Amino acid sequence: MSRPPTFTPPPGTRAHVLRTARGDFAALVGAPESGPVRGTALLLPGFTGSKEDFIALHGPLSAAGYRSVAVDGRGQYQTAGPSDDERPYAQAELARDVLAQAAALGPARVHLLGHSLGGLVARAAVIADPAPFASLTLMASGPAAVSLPQRQRVELLQQALGTLDMAQVWEAIQAMEATGDVVDVRGDEEDLRRRWLSNSPAQLIATGRQLCTEPDRVDELAAVAPAVHVLSGERDDAWPVPLLDEMARRLKAERSVIAGAEHSPNTDRPDETAAALAAFWHRHPAQDR
Repeated sequence: MSRPPTFTPPPGTRAHVLRTARGDFAALVGAPESGPVRGTALLLPGFTGSKEDFIALHGPLSAAGYRSVAVDGRGQYQTAGPSDDERPYAQAELARDVLAQAAALGPARVHLLGHSLGGLVARAAVIADPAPFASLTLMASGPAAVSLPQRQRVELLQQALGTLDMAQVWEAIQAMEATGDVVDVRGDEEDLRRRWLSNSPAQLIATGRQLCTEPDRVDELAAVAPAVHVLSGERDDAWPVPLLDEMARRLKAERSVIAGAEHSPNTDRPDETAAALAAFWHRHPAQDR
């Protein structure tokens, strides 16, 4: 998961409730202080993440002329969702949420970005209806299920969620991180703990299963997609970089590799990531639907 350097919005970025036909979604919104807005970007976080994962992107994207809207998905952090019913977290349901979010941000088409799990959901939304989207960026998100080591970690987490409460699972994660069995915690630990405890267990179980079982839908996406951008760090433990390279070739997508970044270029190298995103969006301007 991404670990933002802070949970405090920077100047020019505000907390917002995005009201849609499918309910309300907690959001952080950045916008240019002056001059025309070149387009709107809808940013979807990954597994166990939240809208704060993009917090360092809002400033440079605003400076480049873009309104950026990062959302908590259903059952993520500050967006409500049932804790014991997995049905609202089926991928098709999450994709419908994204289409509703895009509709609420119209009338112009939006630039859609999904990080990791968010990329799988974004892909499903575009396959269901490409019309609302000017472009799609898959950030550190691959063609099918995550790598075997990551599947094993997700499955271990799912087992824990089936027997322990969220606080107990958090403590178990901390113990595993201390031994090096799981990636280390960075950032403000209390904020990270608060975010974890606010997640719906049913959402984590359902979306974790998606990460482990996702089929290859690249050809489906290629048949309908708008302009596509595959962006990653130079190393990735969820989907190996050569696999992302091959996916980009299959999609005839633009490809960006962020030097010095791993699975979360949005937090590892935010300025470089924002520059690559803005350059891509400049080449594919949003228009009314």
